[in-house]
Amino acid sequence: MTDSHRRRTLLQASAGAAFLTWLPSTQAQQRASEPSAAPSAWPAWDTFKAQFISEGGRVISEDGQGGQTYSEGQAYALFFALVANDRPMFDKLLLWTENNLAAGDITARLPAWLWGKRPDGTWGVIDDNAAADADLWIVYALGEAGRLWKEPRYRAKSALLAARVLREQTADLPGLGLTLLPAPKGFVQANDRWRLNPSYMPMHQMHWLAAADFDPQWKKLVDSSLKVIRGSSPKGFTPDWTVYDAKQGFLIDDKDQKKGQGSFDAIRVYLWAGVMHPKAPGRKALLDTLAPMARFVRDQGFPPESIDILTAQASGPAPSGFSAALLPFLQAVGDEKALQSQRLRLQARPLRPTAYYEQMLALFGLGAFERRYRFTVTGQLMTRWKP
Repeated sequence: MTDSHRRRTLLQASAGAAFLTWLPSTQAQQRASEPSAAPSAWPAWDTFKAQFISEGGRVISEDGQGGQTYSEGQAYALFFALVANDRPMFDKLLLWTENNLAAGDITARLPAWLWGKRPDGTWGVIDDNAAADADLWIVYALGEAGRLWKEPRYRAKSALLAARVLREQTADLPGLGLTLLPAPKGFVQANDRWRLNPSYMPMHQMHWLAAADFDPQWKKLVDSSLKVIRGSSPKGFTPDWTVYDAKQGFLIDDKDQKKGQGSFDAIRVYLWAGVMHPKAPGRKALLDTLAPMARFVRDQGFPPESIDILTAQASGPAPSGFSAALLPFLQAVGDEKALQSQRLRLQARPLRPTAYYEQMLALFGLGAFERRYRFTVTGQLMTRWKP
């Protein structure tokens, strides 16, 4: 993850047009013709599987780079498979992730964040640094799969991976306390500065980790994560990346090309805030902090693809996947006008079919809006299907 800008650039480049209906690519047609599990009760998940997941359980980004795979994609897909009660695909995704990103044992090492075709033509890990957001989604999906499917093996893997994240991807920051770092390497800067990503800290996960029988240290991550999200969003708009200075607090990340912009990473912060349980601690403060984004969407009729977090100067309309991601947030803040405008926008500008990241956002946003999944106060997963 040492080249995080390249990561998001590739995701942006994967753009393509409809969430539930499209003419699949040749690669997708080949995957769809292969034997698979029976259709789930979530048509959008079935469509996503046909478009992006190989029979072996690899999420293929179709990003113009020969079909790279990100640990983030594997992690999100594990969660969607659990929401859909699709255990056969869950097991395939987990097996591929362990064998290819974690050298065969996800309890012994953190998954590499990027896998694909190397410069020498071979396929494998391109960058073995880990991505904390993906790792925590894997921890969460495994833990909740163990609970809902009553599988102790999943829960054990979850606990061991969580312990590794705590050891390798956190640091005690002055004024914040124990805080999640984006990766084990590359985000500690000179002169008591750290580079952080607010979208890597979904609060329902932090509450879940704090309530789980893992390590009491996770309770400290609840407080620091909320501080990072709110502190890095002084005008109500969250940046993709922020720099925390031990003396000055949160600063614009001037080494990043976006220099204080909120875009493809930051859109998830509003999504994660929107899916929190109404009585979850910190939810009201978080929604109040982020309310200016709702007002922007209400006034403009669209979310910005990129916005300066200090001046609110926007680059223009975002892809429709952003609108899907914002539905739970707009519903949570009670902005009916903005909510309805984004529902209409999704009808007028359907999601692009080969846009891997947009489709991920839509599964999260529309899935929550359709109440295919919810979270309890302590972050446990509630699904339409019953264990």
